[in-house]
Amino acid sequence: MKKSVRTRFAPSPTGHLHIGNARTAVMNWLFARHTGGRFVLRIEDTDRERSTEESERVIFNDLQWLGLGWDEGPDRGGDFGPYRQSERLEIYREHILQLQKSERVYPCYCTPDELDLRRKERLKRGESAVYDGRCRQLSTDQKKWLEEEGRKPAIRFRTEKEDVAFEDLVKGRISFSGESIGDFILVRPDGMPMYNFACVVDDHRMGISHVIRGDDHVTNTSRQIILYRAFGWKSPCFVHIPMILGKDRGRLSKRHGATSVSQYRELGYLSEALVNFLSLLSWSSESGDEILSRDRLIEEFDFGRMSKSAAVFDAEKLDWMNGVYIRGLTLGKLIALALPFFRDAGYSVDSERKIRVILSLLQDKLERLSQIGEKAKIFFQEEVIPESKDAEDILKKPDSKKVYNTFIRELSSVGKSDWDGETFKVVMGKIQEETGVKGKHLWMPIRVALTGQVHGPDLPKVAEILGYEKCRRFLQRALGDEIG
Repeated sequence: MKKSVRTRFAPSPTGHLHIGNARTAVMNWLFARHTGGRFVLRIEDTDRERSTEESERVIFNDLQWLGLGWDEGPDRGGDFGPYRQSERLEIYREHILQLQKSERVYPCYCTPDELDLRRKERLKRGESAVYDGRCRQLSTDQKKWLEEEGRKPAIRFRTEKEDVAFEDLVKGRISFSGESIGDFILVRPDGMPMYNFACVVDDHRMGISHVIRGDDHVTNTSRQIILYRAFGWKSPCFVHIPMILGKDRGRLSKRHGATSVSQYRELGYLSEALVNFLSLLSWSSESGDEILSRDRLIEEFDFGRMSKSAAVFDAEKLDWMNGVYIRGLTLGKLIALALPFFRDAGYSVDSERKIRVILSLLQDKLERLSQIGEKAKIFFQEEVIPESKDAEDILKKPDSKKVYNTFIRELSSVGKSDWDGETFKVVMGKIQEETGVKGKHLWMPIRVALTGQVHGPDLPKVAEILGYEKCRRFLQRALGDEIG
């Protein structure tokens, strides 16, 4: 079985790669790699008005960033190309001619408005919304008259009200009544193929063994199986994975947050974390582990552990998982990934040592790299503003003023070139001896004066990064200005 498995991901280049589609790509890629098969990328660009080259480039970039390398595709070629549907139009014409010879298709001259009106009327009468077969038996003269009227026909498939049943690897046996399917369009009036028709022709000719996609395609599968029968072809194995829902159990959309892969990348999620997270939507490892390397995902993945229920996209869990992956980075790798986020926040990255020390302090506190702008603010701000009422109150306390006075006095005996975290600790020790203030009553006023925060990274390191002059200036500001 391993040598014969061929999966495909077939996005439409009409926008950014949606996170739900990325999850489908992950499932196809994992199954192909698990079985030693081939993963094919096919671009379904028959929607002339909405398909763009820019969207195609974005899809390529997003898949590459996720690490989902494909074995065949528009940019890599292969034995079953072309891999763009817009370059396969002649192939579709050949197969339409084949269906015309067997009288399985007919021209349909109904306009979209007419179809919509009749569909609504049928629904009002409690009847099925499927096409009513108006154009099935048109005479030659009727067709001629309609064409002289300026109507261009679509090509519609002639179903025989045949029932359809198939075994789905996730959902089990699924069946459809022939009455519920109806005659469906294969080719639009402009000559472009419809999804169900092009998909069947492409999957067959490309030797796709497993069609893995969201379960919103189940009804499409009934039509596609009928087409496989009409051509005399064997159907592939169908795998319909559960949909992704937001926490409110509604279909995942913009109201739930970011929806495209590029948005997650811009927010500072790591590709390894995102692939790990997407793989666990409706699937789980037998071990119960949730942090799974790419190699483990490939080794353990199978559809036997796929749930039939919809998956809930838990953004908090993704943040937690991404934080685990960030903490697992080497400091060098973290610096390389983090530099663009420092620049986006307007922070100078001229001092590599400063960035290194800052990230060593923040690494355990980051869930997304986009948090760097806020969390690193204390190291770049020119004015300290208390972040809370508690911080303001600490600045006003008499003991705080005493600590600030003593700290400024002790600074005068310290050389600027000697200022570092160890020197800071020595100064704090002298302040404790002189004032008798200790513990949080000593350290917290200094933290608030230097950062504006009640809690934060290791204070001696913070003071070292800020430098002698900034520490002196911030303490003088805390001593001299009244709050409120």
